[in-house]
Amino acid sequence: MSFFPFFSVADHHCHQRCITPVSLNRACFRFTHTTYPLPSIGYLIETSYMSSIQNLNTFDPFADTGDDDTQPTNYIHIRIQQRNGRKTLTTVQGLPDEYDLKRILRVLKKDFACNGNIVKDDELGEVIQLQGDQRVKVMEFLTSQLALQKKNIKIHGF
Repeated sequence: MSFFPFFSVADHHCHQRCITPVSLNRACFRFTHTTYPLPSIGYLIETSYMSSIQNLNTFDPFADTGDDDTQPTNYIHIRIQQRNGRKTLTTVQGLPDEYDLKRILRVLKKDFACNGNIVKDDELGEVIQLQGDQRVKVMEFLTSQLALQKKNIKIHGF
């Protein structure tokens, strides 16, 4: 009959010890005042666990995986800003330089029956401002008329 000095149940942080042999046809494992049958090893094993911190690594499941090829780098942002009362402004930022913003603004104003202008911002560049909540209409215009992909356009607001 061989002596079984350690019986690992959970991980290397546990402290186990074997005690008195029991009958050869049945072995039991004592786990926090409960006994469980084991394969016939012929010993009664008592375990006492020490508390341990097992997860010291930081893992963010929402973090980027590093695959930058699948995500576009330059997004077109369509935002809405509350003015006063129920009045709102829709801003379009990040349009490619190959498009003429003045011509786009003229078409948007005529199609949506609203006023608008082009604002020059230091960090954002040229931004189109339209009166009212025109987010969905601008999105449809950019995808249908300018043939921009939907994955490159982000809509922000309410």
